Amino acid sequence: MAPDAVDYRPGANPIRILHVIASLAERTGGPAKAAIDMARAVARRGHEVSIYTTDRELAPGEVPSLDASVMRDGVELRFYRQHFPAVLAASLPLARALAVAVPQADVVHLHSLYLFHDWAAARLCRRHGVPYLLRPHGTLDPYLWRRHRWRKAALEALFQNRAIREAAALHFTAEEEMRLAAPYSQGAPGVVVSNGLELGEYAVLPPPGRFRDRHPEIGDRRIVLFLGRINFKKGLDLLVPGFARALHRHPDLHLVIAGPDDGFRKNADGFVARAGVGARVTFTGMLTGEAKLAAFRDALMFALPSYSENFGIAAAEAMACGLPVAISDKVNIWREVKAAGAGLVGPPSVDAVAEQIIRLAADPPAAAAMGEAGKALVAEKFAWDKIARDLERVYRSLAARHTPKTA
Repeated sequence: MAPDAVDYRPGANPIRILHVIASLAERTGGPAKAAIDMARAVARRGHEVSIYTTDRELAPGEVPSLDASVMRDGVELRFYRQHFPAVLAASLPLARALAVAVPQADVVHLHSLYLFHDWAAARLCRRHGVPYLLRPHGTLDPYLWRRHRWRKAALEALFQNRAIREAAALHFTAEEEMRLAAPYSQGAPGVVVSNGLELGEYAVLPPPGRFRDRHPEIGDRRIVLFLGRINFKKGLDLLVPGFARALHRHPDLHLVIAGPDDGFRKNADGFVARAGVGARVTFTGMLTGEAKLAAFRDALMFALPSYSENFGIAAAEAMACGLPVAISDKVNIWREVKAAGAGLVGPPSVDAVAEQIIRLAADPPAAAAMGEAGKALVAEKFAWDKIARDLERVYRSLAARHTPKTA
């Protein structure tokens, strides 16, 4: 039956979908969250969904039984021990498990590039005639593609270019991401299916003031919130001095930098010291669950001046909570944000960041209206219930190409 003639009602004609990703550690941010959420959303539509991964970067509370099947929200999870070389997230136990799982799948969804699982899973998919969807997670953006070029070039020659070239499709989460990746896509076709949010998780926010109570140094100052990994690409070298400039115009502001250290905290501390705003900056570490929602609830605005962001899930979360966003035009949902009037967009520069913060702080009613527009944008375009249907159509289209082969 042709894919467009398939019954798309939940539970009809289930298919077997296997996700493979290096890590599901919460501290790694977007890729792990996206893989879990999309698997859960598609499983709700009646499909058989599994995620195979390693124990890479898992916190003690996240460590499950290794080499065993764990069911969460209708999704089978399997974790395998990572070993040397850790930079590639290498895991021979994962490879052995994939040798059994890949031939049983109708379609495989690979996450991220330049890692051991890309080589292992893509090789098995080719051997067994299983189509695979490859999600670069922003690594084909020119800004990231150029980083560590010599090391990536070696991996491209060894396996990555072939894995890209022979993918049934590359999965991008925004039209902008696909456009930027085109020079490095090896001619593989692309599909655009957005990231999403479980809107119910943001429907009821904590009462105002709870985040401030946990951080009394903020007092009643208005909060500019950054939430994400403390990482080289996030634009903290722009945000901190931009905030410092805005502080001269609006001395009642306070910058909150929330997120796990991704090897860049010392740099961030240096930005704060050089700007002379140490008394007006709070580092909270990683926030999850109610603590994260409390931060969104108490903030005036959300800022993300990244140099590269294939989607910007934290910006979408902020919009779901009714915050106006101040983002760079390297956050690949910037066109959607601008069209919806959900925030301010500018180039990744100190001047642009300062202007964005000053404008939002100067006009609270306009900022509040942007926040409401953001909530509407998320409900319209970024709800998992809708996105799961889009993913399902892609999976069915690819699964129709499944041509089982003997090993």
